[in-house]
Amino acid sequence: MILDTQQLLLVPITETDWPLFQTLHTIPAVIEKCFDAPSDDELKAKFHARLQVWTPESGAWLTLVIKEKASGEKVGITGFFVDQGIAEMGYLLMPEFYGKGYGTESLDAVIQWAETALGLALFRAVVTEGNIASERVLEKCGFRLQEKFPEAYDIGGKLYADHIYLRG
Repeated sequence: MILDTQQLLLVPITETDWPLFQTLHTIPAVIEKCFDAPSDDELKAKFHARLQVWTPESGAWLTLVIKEKASGEKVGITGFFVDQGIAEMGYLLMPEFYGKGYGTESLDAVIQWAETALGLALFRAVVTEGNIASERVLEKCGFRLQEKFPEAYDIGGKLYADHIYLRG
């Protein structure tokens, strides 16, 4: 499976993508509005879970590596898992690629593929309060804020609200 957009290629994650995955889950510029850095063991387990053979019924994440067509550089990861017919979306980008529209372009491509290939019609994303860039990406992709849960998530000892976005 390869998704091809104007500027990007999205390809399934492989063992060779460990350095990207590790970096995306540990550098402060990426995770500060998402989660605390996981332990090495937690991160390795999470990575190996993403390497599983994926089906919509597996409950596992479909994880795609986002690559810039022009340079071949790895931009980040995106994907989803399906729970009761709803695709729970997620994405992380390397900071040097912020502001280029890659989050929107890649998320839109994944949604279009999920609608066409899998017949999925409902999509959900949870964004931590203060992650305005991610909220803008979701809105550009047709998501709407549905609910806010105050003090729902702890990052670095501080409680943040979860913002629940839906599309479909």
